[in-house]
Amino acid sequence: MEKRELLYEGKAKRLYKTDDSSLLISEYKDDLTAGNAAKKGIEKGKGAINCKISTRLFTLLGEHGIKTHLVKTIDDTNQLIKKVDIILIEVVVRNIATGSLTKRLGIKDGTVLPFALVEFYYKDDALNDPILNDEHCIMMDLVKSESDLEELKRLGRDINSILKKFFEERRLNLVDFKVEFGVDSEGNILLADEISPDSCRLWDMDTNEKLDKDLFRQNLGSVKVAYKEVLNRILK
Repeated sequence: MEKRELLYEGKAKRLYKTDDSSLLISEYKDDLTAGNAAKKGIEKGKGAINCKISTRLFTLLGEHGIKTHLVKTIDDTNQLIKKVDIILIEVVVRNIATGSLTKRLGIKDGTVLPFALVEFYYKDDALNDPILNDEHCIMMDLVKSESDLEELKRLGRDINSILKKFFEERRLNLVDFKVEFGVDSEGNILLADEISPDSCRLWDMDTNEKLDKDLFRQNLGSVKVAYKEVLNRILK
């Protein structure tokens, strides 16, 4: 598969066209950002670690019936993926209160939620990814119907159930995570983007040590060391 011209560059990845119009190559970067790129940094090797983590988790989800855009991993930092039209809704699933949820609702940090909370956010950096309700999504034509929103919620909860159990077996708490979805040429909704410590919060079950991007956001230490610990555990 030939990597051709750059199609898009985001905070964590570059997307390239290939000699097959239905396929793209996703290249993971070493860049770190927080606050919609207000804070930037680089940790050499982070991209390769995230590529391996996301490959493992997408493969796991695929084995459990979740359709994804992943075709195969090419090398340490490149994946071959199906081309999809990204739905401009970030689906956030929360198991433990922290971050923006505690700030918005005053829930004590670290509170275990009574059920998996699913939230929608508008994928727009210029607007700081504002929170959405179902009516916003319909009004803005972000989906075709309410049934699509219900499907996104169902997928978010199903992914949570699979990942939460998987991480618990490795002594990691899945605090919350963000996932994105896209629609392929046949109209199927596929899990897209990535799942890694860049897009989910993971705390050690025994120490509550943070092993995710909050280390960078809060100047708590090296993300590469933490991400490598996550990788070691999920490959066991």
